[in-house]
Amino acid sequence: MSKPSLKTLLAKLGAPVRVALLVLVTALVWAAHYERWTLADWALPTDYVGDANEILARIKAAAEGDTWPLAPQVIERLGAPFGAHWNAYPTPDKPLMLLLGGLACVVGVFAASNVGLLLAQVSSALAFYFAARWLRVRWEWAWAGALLFAYTYHTFHRGLAHFSFVFSWTVPLGLLATWLVAKSRRLQWRSPGALVCVGAGLALGCANPYLLLFWGQLLVWALLAQWCGQQRRENLQVGVVAGFVALAAFFVTNAEVWIHVQEPEGLPLLMRNYGGTERYALKPVEMFIPPEFHRWDLFAFLGHRYQRWSDWRGEAFLPYLGVFGIVGFGWLLAVTAQRLLRRQPLPGQALSAGWLLAYSSVGGVTNILAFFAGFQLFRATNRVAVFVSAIVLFFLVVRLSRLTARWPAGWRLAAALAMAALGLADQLPRPVPAEKRAQIAREVASDRRLGAELEAALPPGAMVFQLPVLGFPEVVPPFRLADYEHFRPYLVTTGLRFSYGAAKYRARSRWQRDLENVPTETLVRRLESYGFAALYLNRKGYEDRAEKLLRELDALGYHEIWHGTLGNQVVVRLQPAMPGKLPLGRFLTYGQGWQLRPDRGVRWADDRAVLSYFNPHDGPITVRIRLALVAVSPREVVVHLGRSELGRVGIAAEPVEMLLPAVELAPGVNVFHLSSSVPASRQGQGRNQLRSFGLEDASIRMVSLPPTLLPVDNGR
Repeated sequence: MSKPSLKTLLAKLGAPVRVALLVLVTALVWAAHYERWTLADWALPTDYVGDANEILARIKAAAEGDTWPLAPQVIERLGAPFGAHWNAYPTPDKPLMLLLGGLACVVGVFAASNVGLLLAQVSSALAFYFAARWLRVRWEWAWAGALLFAYTYHTFHRGLAHFSFVFSWTVPLGLLATWLVAKSRRLQWRSPGALVCVGAGLALGCANPYLLLFWGQLLVWALLAQWCGQQRRENLQVGVVAGFVALAAFFVTNAEVWIHVQEPEGLPLLMRNYGGTERYALKPVEMFIPPEFHRWDLFAFLGHRYQRWSDWRGEAFLPYLGVFGIVGFGWLLAVTAQRLLRRQPLPGQALSAGWLLAYSSVGGVTNILAFFAGFQLFRATNRVAVFVSAIVLFFLVVRLSRLTARWPAGWRLAAALAMAALGLADQLPRPVPAEKRAQIAREVASDRRLGAELEAALPPGAMVFQLPVLGFPEVVPPFRLADYEHFRPYLVTTGLRFSYGAAKYRARSRWQRDLENVPTETLVRRLESYGFAALYLNRKGYEDRAEKLLRELDALGYHEIWHGTLGNQVVVRLQPAMPGKLPLGRFLTYGQGWQLRPDRGVRWADDRAVLSYFNPHDGPITVRIRLALVAVSPREVVVHLGRSELGRVGIAAEPVEMLLPAVELAPGVNVFHLSSSVPASRQGQGRNQLRSFGLEDASIRMVSLPPTLLPVDNGR
């Protein structure tokens, strides 16, 4: 009996086995890169600093049922005592986070994050393979392209810190959908193609908004191409429905931004400006420059040169296409030039990539929209690189599939495997150093031990105040403290409540900032009156590692202390009042209309500006307000609370004090509007020089509480 040929063996494997092998190889590559071979390895996160901690906190919040769609996004165990209100800071990929949150209830937050990262790579590989096979690419080339796309540098290198961007499986399906709408002659409502289009729209609507932005543009161009070309009615209908499904999914999954917002006139939690749209726009040259930490020294040299020579970098190196992405890009460029010279129709991939580059590049459409229309929210358009990567890889595998059609099956398979192996070696970052993995293990072990000690010593639901006081999200922490590091005790506990996580620039959290610089005795007395059972210090946030503060606490008689094993975290037991009273802010909070930072102690405003104050009680309170106002030139400023005028005062360059002795504030957020009839004038050529009036002080003092109001128990 003759031995079966390789072609026969491959045919016998069948599609399910090929797909299973793709999943297995994708998973093994991921496990090898992150050294995830044991249960103990899986119980550790791949990263434990900065943005990674925010992602872990979101998974934790989902596990505790705080982030359901359409419901208020209030993280009950954060932002104590009021909860952390994240409605103005929506969670991308909310269905995914809910899935991982459910998994975290079983295996823990850290293991769930690892499963999520692995799922990101596997889903991307499967989506690309599916789309490539739909385009009739031979399975071995579709297989190789799927691996390269799953580990495209732009997404994989982001890791846990940019978790949402690692989930790029929607990109191949979205591209396939736009190409079907633009060109397919067989797209019908009952066809699989219609399901792909609508399904891609649904998935992209629930995914990261950047991906929806880029795909939506391509869909509009696809509809225009169909309208100006074949005018197939069903293609247009399917495309329009897919677009509406995407928008509907986006609004449903992010509805809390509109229906549960507490302070619509507060400052944006994420500040964006035109400069950011230039800094973080796509620099096409970065698609061809390997990173300075590339595993190959020659390639790393190019990255080092770019770092030395470039003065204007955003998310440097992330747009890198990889060796075979660059080959595909060059090939596509050559074919496009040839067809232009021959006056032939351009490849669809060239049109897609061309528009995305025109929109996203520095000085492109994104900057035009940002400068003239104020569309600055999506500043990091370098993230379009994942679409460009998918487009050029699709072009590459389609061409290679055709080019090698007459090759023996074994040669095709060997060539595809060689491309996959070489491409992965190029695209995968250097392995995580053993010392970094060991440091993560030590930090997690320290946190778990400290968390267990706190939960054993403190009553369920006890509140812990965290120092230094940090806002959320995206702040610059002091000294060696990393942003989002205050989330760590939350991640390893189940019943304690923490002060960190409250949204910055909001009246609800104003009281925390009022405690930043008070004497130590005042600090602990107020915290105890509010019902806080412990004071948490991260020593990395202090120039003297909090030695002075700890000595003062010891002198005041606070001797019961828990220490993290690494020496950075310290928790001091307090003596909370039971029941505690609700904290009240001692200053008004600046909202829209004010410049973000004061200039020589004055916070300047345009013609109109907003101040707010949060009354946490169920009944009205009466307060005394002091405003110290200045102006660039003589004018009158009027103060309103809602529709009621509280007063008006003439001001000039010297500060004028305006006293409002008895102002009644309703429960919840109270909004004050300050306005001037004299327009703002420019006081200089730099930023933030358009000014009308300013505030040196906006303090508030309690006059009376409702006589029947009882203190609230904050130690539940």
